[in-house]
Amino acid sequence: MSIDNNQLLRFTTAGSVDDGKSTLIGRLLYDSKSIFEDQIASVEKTSKRKGMETVDLALFTDGLRDEREQGITIDVAYRYFTTPRRKFIIADTPGHVQYTRNMVTGASTANVAIVLIDARKGVIEQTKRHSFIASLLQISHVIVCINKMDLVDYKEEVFNDIVNQYEEISAKMMIKDVRYIPISALNGDNVVNRSENMPWYQNAPLLHTLETIHITSDNNMVDARFPIQTVIRPQDEENHDYRGYAGSVAGGIFRVGDEVRLLPSGFHSHIKSINRYDKEVDEAFEGMSVAITLEDDIDLSRGDMIVKPNNLPVKDQRLTAMICWFNEQPARPRAKYILKHTSNEPMAMINEVVYKVNVNTLERIKDDNEIRMNDICKVKIRTTGPIMMDEYSRNRKTGSFILIDSATNETVAAGMLQ
Repeated sequence: MSIDNNQLLRFTTAGSVDDGKSTLIGRLLYDSKSIFEDQIASVEKTSKRKGMETVDLALFTDGLRDEREQGITIDVAYRYFTTPRRKFIIADTPGHVQYTRNMVTGASTANVAIVLIDARKGVIEQTKRHSFIASLLQISHVIVCINKMDLVDYKEEVFNDIVNQYEEISAKMMIKDVRYIPISALNGDNVVNRSENMPWYQNAPLLHTLETIHITSDNNMVDARFPIQTVIRPQDEENHDYRGYAGSVAGGIFRVGDEVRLLPSGFHSHIKSINRYDKEVDEAFEGMSVAITLEDDIDLSRGDMIVKPNNLPVKDQRLTAMICWFNEQPARPRAKYILKHTSNEPMAMINEVVYKVNVNTLERIKDDNEIRMNDICKVKIRTTGPIMMDEYSRNRKTGSFILIDSATNETVAAGMLQ
C-alpha cells in the first residue's frame, strides 16, 4: 500500500494522570529526531536543575510554565513533526475529569486516538472515559499503548490481560479499528524502535503504525457537500462576469459538468469551473478549498450549500445532538445562542435535556436538567432558520456545530448531530 508522503495525520493522546503521555510524545519527537537542538539544550538544562540524571522527555511537550513547574498537563498542547512518510499534528490532552472539554477539543479533528494504560493498573475509569469520548467523536482508529512495561518485567501475560480488559469495554462502543502496542515510553521500547525486551510482540512499533495506518478511506467520499463561505466577485475588467462560490469541500467529490442542487432554494444547475488557488482543476474532494462557478446565474450567499441532486442532507430547524459544555457558566434556560454549523449561523435555543452521560460509568442520568462545564448530554435544539445537516457518524463536518454566546462571543459548547 502506498502512503502519500504529504498526507497529514492528526492524533490525540489521552490517559490518566501520570500514565506517561507527555513522556511518550517526548520520546516520539526525540527518537524521530524532530526536535531542534536549542530545545534539547533547554530541556537538558531544566532536567539537570530538577536533579535528574537523564533528559526529562515530558518537558518537550509541557510547554506551559505552570505545567513545567507542577509536572502536569493542564491544557491542549499541539505539537507538529514530520517523518519522510508523513506529517503529524499531535494534540496532547489532560487526563483529569475536569478537563473533559479540553479532550473533546483536541480530539475533534483527530484521525487516531492513542489511549495510554499503565501496565500496573490496567483499564481504569479514566480509560473508559477517554475511550467513550473517542467513540463519541467517531475517531476511526484507536491505538492502545500499554505503557510502563519495564515495571512489570515486560511480561506478555500482563499485556494480554489488559488487551482482554479493553476488548470488553470497546465492544460496547463504536470504534472500528483498535490496535494494541506494549511500550516503555521512558526507555523507548516499541515507540520508534522495536523492543529487544519483548521478542514476543511481533507487530510494528508505534511510529511505524502511525506512518502506515490507512486514513484516506475514513473521509466521506459519498455525500457531496460544499458549504459556501463567501462569494467572489472581482471588480476588474478581465473577470467582469466572474461569480465564484468559495469554501471547503465537506464531503464527496465535485467535478466540472456535474449537475448540482443549491440549498436551501432547491434550484438546479451544473458546475462550470472549479478553481484552486490560481488554476482550474477538474475535480474537488473533501478537505480541498476551492471556488466553484455555475452555468446559471443564481443568487447564492454565505451559509448556502451546493450538493448533488440525488443525495441531499437533512434540512430542519429541530435538531437532536450530543453536546459537551465548555463554559464555566451553566447553560441558561431559554437562552439564545449562535449555532455555527459549517458557514451557517442561525440563532438557537436548547429546548430539552434528554439525558446526561456520567463519563466515568457511562450511565445515563435523566433527572438532571442543568448543563454545567464538562457535561456531555443529549439535547434537543431549535434554530431560527433551517440548517442542512448529516448525522455526525456519517460526516464529521456537516454533522458538527458549536454554540456561541452572542453577548460574550465565547464558544460555550460543541455538538454532534444525531
